[in-house]
Amino acid sequence: MTEMVYGTAPVREGEPVLPKWWRTVDRWALSCILMLFGVGILLGLAASPPLAERNGLAHFHYVQRQAFFGALALTVMLFTSTLSPTVVRRIAVIAFAGAFLALLGLPFLGTDFGKGAVRWYSLGFASVQPSEFLKPVFVVVAAWMMAASQEIGGPPGKLWSFGLTVTIVLILALQPDFGQACLVLFGWGVMWFVAGAPMMLLVGLAGLVVMGGMVAYNGSEHFARRIDGFLTPEVDPRTQLGYATNAIQEGGFFGVGVGEGQVKWSLPDAHTDFIIAVAAEEYGLILVLVIIALYTVVVVRSFLRLMRERDPFIRLAGTGLAAMFGVQAMINMGVAVRLLPAKGMTLPFVSYGGSSLIAGGLAVGMLLALTRSRPQGEIGEILRARGR
Repeated sequence: MTEMVYGTAPVREGEPVLPKWWRTVDRWALSCILMLFGVGILLGLAASPPLAERNGLAHFHYVQRQAFFGALALTVMLFTSTLSPTVVRRIAVIAFAGAFLALLGLPFLGTDFGKGAVRWYSLGFASVQPSEFLKPVFVVVAAWMMAASQEIGGPPGKLWSFGLTVTIVLILALQPDFGQACLVLFGWGVMWFVAGAPMMLLVGLAGLVVMGGMVAYNGSEHFARRIDGFLTPEVDPRTQLGYATNAIQEGGFFGVGVGEGQVKWSLPDAHTDFIIAVAAEEYGLILVLVIIALYTVVVVRSFLRLMRERDPFIRLAGTGLAAMFGVQAMINMGVAVRLLPAKGMTLPFVSYGGSSLIAGGLAVGMLLALTRSRPQGEIGEILRARGR
């Protein structure tokens, strides 16, 4: 019946890898990602020269670095998208082990670059943020555990994934990096919901998150300062949120004109966390809506493809990756318009940042690999495979 409704991808014996990949990959989502990267380069040309000038670097230093890291990210994305779900899972397990160990080593070998949170390893010529790479591979590993628990005689994968999630969230909160901690918890919660978690259990989990937020507010000056700044009725025009809010208001519908924006000269993070403010000021609401539409297409098309999927691991992992990708974009833009407290989170494929771009390429590559069209097989075959 599913084949009658949705159809299947025909199997062609001996078909070369690239033609098969092109025939089965979600070309709409792939095109949207490439356009987002193009928008990132366009906005980098506007946002990064002031920072380069302040740091005594070449005018387009950061644009060139963004293009370099972006090319690496696209290469990783395209290569990963050609892999089978089994290979994606194996790579994710190995990468998760490495990223988790790197996360544990941050208190001893990491640096904060003067931002108050030890999140990076400094390599001299570049920096690496382990949490960016941990997020997508954690989703795949947690999905594998949850899917295994659905098999006859399978392990308690949901409980294992919960323990792993709590461990990662606590480590991230101690950095402190509450934004990434919330994103990891959200991605796991979405997969847990799709896997059939009871609603009351999810409500209880939400209550625990609220209690954790209260504890963090009372125990972390860094967290409390950001919450207080978000809740205050008046926005200090000399803060990052103040500059971003003013830039968005000045941009209006059509923007002030290419190169005419002023927020990039005031915001130290105009090329990363607040890149959407640069887009809104110079290009107006039109470009912002285009950016939102591109993210929406990627997420919605991924969900639609995953609805046809019978394999629980593919369905769970793809849902977690798509949800995390969309929510990260939503958080970044929500902070800029003061709908959310400041998080220090980049806009995927648009903001400057080597770790963010390459990790984003890995995440989307895995998502494209999992959402490729493939023969679904018969229900009986899947049930027999679970019983082995």
